[in-house]
Amino acid sequence: MNVSQHIRRSRTARTSVALLSCAALAACGGQQAEGAHRPAPTTSFTDQGVTVTLSVSDWHGSTGTLSAVFTPERKGFHLYSTDLPADGVEGVGRPTAVAVTGAVKAAGRLAASAQVRSITVPGVEAPVPVYPDGPVTTTLPVRADADGDATVLIGYASCSTQDGCTIPVSDHPVHLHVTGDRATFNPH
Repeated sequence: MNVSQHIRRSRTARTSVALLSCAALAACGGQQAEGAHRPAPTTSFTDQGVTVTLSVSDWHGSTGTLSAVFTPERKGFHLYSTDLPADGVEGVGRPTAVAVTGAVKAAGRLAASAQVRSITVPGVEAPVPVYPDGPVTTTLPVRADADGDATVLIGYASCSTQDGCTIPVSDHPVHLHVTGDRATFNPH
């Protein structure tokens, strides 16, 4: 056998092994992809001029991420920071809040996608922390202690520097059911 035939056969063998390996990985990966591409459970509600869309993603075993997108319905409205005190600043505002009870517990702090800015409100000496006008996405890492039911409690208030504020929403309940391999929203 000359050297060029050996090289061709060697390349053919390597190519065959590579293609077979890719096919095997694709077959195994295809089964994982079905579960991985399962759409994240979502639900939404609208209260006091804000639509809140909740989803659970990256659910593995008993942990995942709970996301809430707060979208004011009217242009020029903003939400208050998650770090705002529960009673606001000098009574003004209510924090954007996501909490869980029941079979699901928080596994970290609530984080927001938007940068906080401070505004001044007539009659209030201290600056008030808010997010820029428009939608804000929050995320909360969560874990389940056991299979069962949980309640997500949502709170927020939206305001406009020109049109005033909406009535604050406190502890709006959204029901969630968790098992070892999934989390789903339940209407109650």
